[in-house]
Amino acid sequence: MNIYRHINEFCFQKNVVLTAGTFDGVHLGHKKIIDKVVQSAKKIDGESVILTFFPHPRMVLYPEGNDLKLLNTIEEKIELLQQLGVDHLIIHPFSVEFSRITSLDFVREILVNKLNTKKLVIGYDHQFGKNREGSFEHLKEYGPLYGFEVEEIPAQEIQQINISSTKIRNSLLIGEIQAANQFLGYHYFINGTVVEGSQVGRQMGFPTANIEVAEDYKLIPGNGVYAVKIVLENAIYNGMLNIGTRPTIKGDNVTIEVNIFNFNQEIYNKPIRIEFFEKIRNEVKFNELADLQQQLNHDKQKVLQLFA
Repeated sequence: MNIYRHINEFCFQKNVVLTAGTFDGVHLGHKKIIDKVVQSAKKIDGESVILTFFPHPRMVLYPEGNDLKLLNTIEEKIELLQQLGVDHLIIHPFSVEFSRITSLDFVREILVNKLNTKKLVIGYDHQFGKNREGSFEHLKEYGPLYGFEVEEIPAQEIQQINISSTKIRNSLLIGEIQAANQFLGYHYFINGTVVEGSQVGRQMGFPTANIEVAEDYKLIPGNGVYAVKIVLENAIYNGMLNIGTRPTIKGDNVTIEVNIFNFNQEIYNKPIRIEFFEKIRNEVKFNELADLQQQLNHDKQKVLQLFA
């Protein structure tokens, strides 16, 4: 997959079949649209192209008080899209100026003149251009004028799987991991770096790797204990992870700590990926560390049974 960080970097291609959107999460609804793009391009000996944007438009247009968290970092989105067989991915910088482009200019200057679009595939609720004024009806009108075909994925095809990025975010925040994973079509994951912690877990026989996620816009599931798999240096391990303030040891800030089963290596500053499978319980404050240790033993047994 060829990657471009600006529309102007895209070189002329024949028979471009294109879709455009933010594609946060690259969930099953998105995959239905993207698969249509890829298959349509193959039928006409063309090139499949995705146009997406970064930063997310809501972060640019509503910077103050915007607490939007995204399911994917931009690098994660690239990785997921690359798995779908797309030929070209354009990640265009979204700005206030770009948001002011009218729907007609977007079609004429970008879709036609810059991207040479022969077919445009969109979801049933697609809107574009200044103030989201453009719609499928506009595209049907512009298509014959500018020489491209428009295909809208019918509402029932998307609604029958009842998916949205917002629904997935809400599921993750309340710990409904299995529901989120079903919508995504893969296990939700976070990427981070292992950093030094307080080493309290080590004293109880449950050493943990503290994880720092660099991108502050990445959605972290709600506080609690989770059954997870850990990807570290091309190996996969089972483990349990805690997200929260560690109330038993009077923690303040939210931390992400993972206990990797059957693992005893120095991994500070190394990249790590966590894949979420199921929430085990809420975070609880215990009166004594011994009580917490006992609970951790129960948690571990539950996770082992889950992965067995």
